Amino acid sequence: MTEPHPDEPCYSIGIVARMVDLHPQTLRKYEEEGLVVPKRSTGNIRLYSPNDVARLQKIARLTGELGVNLAGVHIILNLTAQIEELQGEQERLRIRLDEQRRRRETES
Repeated sequence: MTEPHPDEPCYSIGIVARMVDLHPQTLRKYEEEGLVVPKRSTGNIRLYSPNDVARLQKIARLTGELGVNLAGVHIILNLTAQIEELQGEQERLRIRLDEQRRRRETES
């Protein structure tokens, strides 16, 4: 059996609650707060993706182990996303620079 795609909505709220050891009502609260946005089935059932589960695990660690409040969680998640985006851009620029250097070396 293959693993689902990281963005594929496939887990119900009850399953996810057990996976991340949080009450379903807590998951609904996180959705209200905009911390996680599960997809909805045609029957309006919340379906979480593996990426949603990973995000919820991160949120649970921040709130449970580190004592961060939900406003702090928003800030941390947003800053983390910005850092990852900047790191990706830095890597793309590094690759372009390396390609340009190789071209110059072969032209010389």
